[in-house]
Amino acid sequence: MVGAGAAGLAVVEHARKAGLRPLLVTDGPPGGDCTFTGCVPSKTLLAAAAEGQDFLHATHRVRVTIEQIAATETAEVLREQGVDVVEGRARFVGPREIDVDGDRHRGARVVVATGARPALPPVPGVEEADPLTSENVFDLAAQPDRLLVLGGGPIGCELAQAFQRLGTEVTLVEALPRLLSGEEPEASQAVLEALGEDGVEVVLGEPAVRVERRGDEVVVVTARREVVGDRLLVATGRTPTVDLDLDAAGVELDDRGYIATDDRLRTTAEDVFAVGDVTGRATYTHAAYYMGYLVASNLTKKRGGASYDGSAIPHVTFTAPEVARVGMSEAQAARRGGRVAYLPMSEVDRAIIDGAPEGFVKLIVGPRRLLRNAGGGRVLGATIVAARAGEMIHEPTLAMRTGMFAGRLAQTTHAYPTWSTALQKAAAQFFTEVDGRRARRAES
Repeated sequence: MVGAGAAGLAVVEHARKAGLRPLLVTDGPPGGDCTFTGCVPSKTLLAAAAEGQDFLHATHRVRVTIEQIAATETAEVLREQGVDVVEGRARFVGPREIDVDGDRHRGARVVVATGARPALPPVPGVEEADPLTSENVFDLAAQPDRLLVLGGGPIGCELAQAFQRLGTEVTLVEALPRLLSGEEPEASQAVLEALGEDGVEVVLGEPAVRVERRGDEVVVVTARREVVGDRLLVATGRTPTVDLDLDAAGVELDDRGYIATDDRLRTTAEDVFAVGDVTGRATYTHAAYYMGYLVASNLTKKRGGASYDGSAIPHVTFTAPEVARVGMSEAQAARRGGRVAYLPMSEVDRAIIDGAPEGFVKLIVGPRRLLRNAGGGRVLGATIVAARAGEMIHEPTLAMRTGMFAGRLAQTTHAYPTWSTALQKAAAQFFTEVDGRRARRAES
């Protein structure tokens, strides 16, 4: 097992439970990006900022939280659980054989879970500007007065909002015409408005043409303007970590640079698998863990095994409000004769009670084979923008996973007053008019 992030830890955990003796190779502390530079620190910073903490208290809380969670998955803990841990940098020297700092190890099967790292865009001057990324932004010793954020994806939006709430003046520059370009347009607009209300200046549709250092200041130059700050945070994407001499094992990359895998996460080399971000399939911790579990389960099978299915894996952007999605967008569903139920959170009692009426629920269904739209049809996807969207998304995720009729969501009694009643009200629109709203055909 090469790599000790979420995917790698899942493999060794379930392999050990299956009676195998895994060898884990890691060039950093177990836990990987999620524990040290991703989910844990970013969500801790967001929570501290939302509570009104200052920068010093917020960053202290980040360090304490990382230490607490990391303590449960150290090399010592893993060894006590029966996992052989080798610390060092791995590279392939042949089929199913790796070298770790001069020592060679060979296994019946090898699983690669080396993840991904922040990618700097090909913009002149970026590297010379000493940019922050998700790998080092949480190590800041002093709070910048002005922060420029390059990139309007989930990481950029989350950290822009967090730093603005901590008292930094933030300007976010996004090359595309909207934030969170992979989400529904309504979700992008909701986040844009939320950032604006917090005081973040957002520049859309203007790619950076160069970055300059002018004394103590950093300047992002677009075709229309110059944006000035004290530090630059780059959040324009990630690139897979594949510098493992993969050719020596016969492992090939796909046209995007990720390790190519089939539906069982096998690579082009016999008995070599890849899981997690390095596959480029779904760059989320929970997806990585699922892939690791699946491969570990398949390792004990001489034939067949389960296939990876990412159609019902949700994801969340933890801005305020949160943006959560699973499955298809409305435009994707339109090509399949889908229907859409839409409900503003301003019509949900719990949102009114909590003074957080921003956002909406968009529930998407499509016809089932033979049964067509009986029972409301099959749940194909959902987008939720709400204060608790990350918790609410699991109900439509379960519906997708189990092939549930949309009608079951409408029929299930939901406790009042909860956020999830929004899903019940939205699902009911596929059968009748609810507060003047009725489901409609999906539009591209």
